[in-house]
Amino acid sequence: MKQKAGSGQRSPPGPQSLALPARPKTPKPHKIAVQDLRASLVQAQVEHLAADFPVIVMIAGFDAAGKGEVLQVLNEWLDPRHLETIAFNTPSDEERERPPFWRYWRHLPARGNIGIFMSAWNTVALAEEAFAKSRPKRFARAISHIANFEKMLVDDGALIVKVWLYLSRKTQRKRLLKLEQDPKTRWRVSPDDWKHNAAHDRLDALSRELMKATDQPGARWTVIDSEHPRTRDLAVGHAILSQLRQHLAHRAPAKKPAATASRATPVPLVALGRKLLEQVDLSKKLASTAYKARLHEDLGNFNRLAWEAERTARSIVFVFEGWDAAGKGGAIRRLISAVDPRFYGVVPIGKPTDEEKAHHYLWRFWRHLPRDGMVTVFDRSWYGRVLVERIEGFCTEPEWRRAFEEINEFERQLTEHGAILVKFWLHVSKAEQLKRFKAREAVAYKRHKINTEDWRNRDRWESYETCLGDMVSLTSTEFAPWHLIPANDKRHARAEVLRTACRTIETALDA
Repeated sequence: MKQKAGSGQRSPPGPQSLALPARPKTPKPHKIAVQDLRASLVQAQVEHLAADFPVIVMIAGFDAAGKGEVLQVLNEWLDPRHLETIAFNTPSDEERERPPFWRYWRHLPARGNIGIFMSAWNTVALAEEAFAKSRPKRFARAISHIANFEKMLVDDGALIVKVWLYLSRKTQRKRLLKLEQDPKTRWRVSPDDWKHNAAHDRLDALSRELMKATDQPGARWTVIDSEHPRTRDLAVGHAILSQLRQHLAHRAPAKKPAATASRATPVPLVALGRKLLEQVDLSKKLASTAYKARLHEDLGNFNRLAWEAERTARSIVFVFEGWDAAGKGGAIRRLISAVDPRFYGVVPIGKPTDEEKAHHYLWRFWRHLPRDGMVTVFDRSWYGRVLVERIEGFCTEPEWRRAFEEINEFERQLTEHGAILVKFWLHVSKAEQLKRFKAREAVAYKRHKINTEDWRNRDRWESYETCLGDMVSLTSTEFAPWHLIPANDKRHARAEVLRTACRTIETALDA
């Protein structure tokens, strides 16, 4: 019998109700390439976290070459938790009032991290030179500072990946026109972009000159044709990956500071270095009456000069070094008593923190540089690298040897910017130091100033004399000379510090 409709039996489903399985799509070659590259980049980034070096990726190139697009792609491909992106625009007032490299130093990534820099030091040097009338010396000096800066970081272990995105003048013009014609993207084109397009050939020649002079191991340039965005992005990613892998493979394991210093006296680098210390006349004294008269006069003079430096936007940087118990604290207190507290700062330098040890040793000193017109006093300084760190084995021999020129470069940049740098070494005899050590132990409120480390340093007196001779000989320059102050008599030392400060500042202001 035929079953009636609606009796409960269902008819077989028709063709239209069948859920056919979707045909799998074949991934496109570009998508596969991106997926593979992203996986490799993240894996290399994970390995880098445990490494003892930072990575600096610099994105530079012609306008409209896609620097911003590359920046977005890298932020998408890499793990953002250990990545910092810094785009340098027109310098702020705070940045202009310090040496040009200050803003780059303060953003350097810590060891194990990656920093992506856009429109950084190379871009600024090119932009300034491209439209200068004729200042080859200035451009040569900028290139020299760039090469020295990058070498300093590379010598410390950093990897610098520098990418130049190339675009022909014709293609650049075409892209600018397209952006300008679209109301949604018109804002992205500025008069400077067209100015740069008109100067394309000059920029191209200057960029080649700069890249040739600053291409060095650990800071290589990679030039990438930016005609096709997809190809460009992959090329940038592969450049970072290949250099990072190579650096990971060849980088030595992290160094550990020596547990104990060698007892051998360091070998002097400069034969006559210690003789400079022997020439300091430690017998000089100043009577109380004469001291008070000089102090009153020199404090007034220093106050006048400090205000003149503030008016003319000249910062003053004091460096105080000296033997333990040589009287640095007392000399600093007298000096700053003549300055309005709103315009000075004292930076006491002790053992580096974990954050400071994760960066180049000069990083923590760059961060404390004063604005134009301000006064900063460093109670101990970057010279610890060639003194205590050299003697105690806290850095390797190659590190302290190259520090002499690194310090000279640092101080050269300070003074080129207009800072007045005054460096003091307070010198006492070994017998006078012993007398002061015992006096500190005998007075309850001074006892905290003396510890076992001071006594241990005293045992290495000859080693310190050798290293001091090298320090003074190799870092006393025309732009930043050392002033050796006889400090066996505290009154004489304090008066001499003030008078030398006034004389140095006045000479710099007159010049």
